Order: sequence, then structure tokens, then C-alpha cells
Amino acid sequence: MIDILVYLFENYLPDSYPEPDLLARKLSAAGFEQEEISEALNWLDGLEHNEAVVIKLRDGSGIRVYDEQEQARLSVDCRGFLAFLEQAGTLDAALRETVVERAMALADREVSLSKLKVIVLVVLWRRQHEFDALILEELLSGEDDSEYTCH
Repeated sequence: MIDILVYLFENYLPDSYPEPDLLARKLSAAGFEQEEISEALNWLDGLEHNEAVVIKLRDGSGIRVYDEQEQARLSVDCRGFLAFLEQAGTLDAALRETVVERAMALADREVSLSKLKVIVLVVLWRRQHEFDALILEELLSGEDDSEYTCH
């Protein structure tokens, strides 16, 4: 499914890919399996209908506390990367929550850092959120390094 998300990012503008039925046929013609296509379309539909609820603190301070299920599925590297993106101003609290929710929607037992990067990229792309070219380069790197861990 992640390959389909990357394919959409590379081949379509955020708001210009076809309706689901036509998109499914185009993805099938591009060589993707039907099960993978269905999973990706369901995931994208969830993204479109996701409205993260975020409570803003008056002074803007706060820290995201991940529950046990999120900690089990999002490694320290993933959580550190999300904190890095927030500190860099790439993600606000609402976008972070959308990313976390979409990562948790994957069937994977644990979401790798490279998959999380694709999720972040797709969320920012679909929301047409502007971000720094260096962040784009980081998101496009498929490396699963531990540069973002908290020690």
C-alpha cells in the first residue's frame, strides 16, 4: 500500500487524482494488486474524513503523550521524528494527530520510520501544506536511521 501512496505523490497533484473507481483501474493498469489498491483507497478515504481533535493550551506549550498501543506500533524513532517535525514547524498538533491516526490505521504491527515518512509526506501533500525543501528531502529518504531518537 505504501508503494501506491508514493506512486500517487509522484504522479498526481494533491487534488487532481481521479475518482476511486477510475483510480483503481489506473493503479491496476500500473501493476498494483487489487488487494493493495483496495487497502490504499480505504486508507486515503480515512485521510479525507479524518478531523483530528486537538486541545490547544493557552500558552502553546504541551507534550504529546503516546498511549500503550501507539508506543507499541510507533517506535521511539518514529515518535522522535514526529517531535522533530513539530519543532521544525512542519507539523502542527492537528497534522501530527492526523499522521498518528493514519499510521495506526495501517495493518502493520509496527510502523517503520520509512513508512511513517511516507505517511507524513502524503498527509502534507493532501492537505497542500507548504514545507521546507530540506524537510522534503528528509521525507523522501527511505532510510530508517535513529537520528531522531531521544537519548
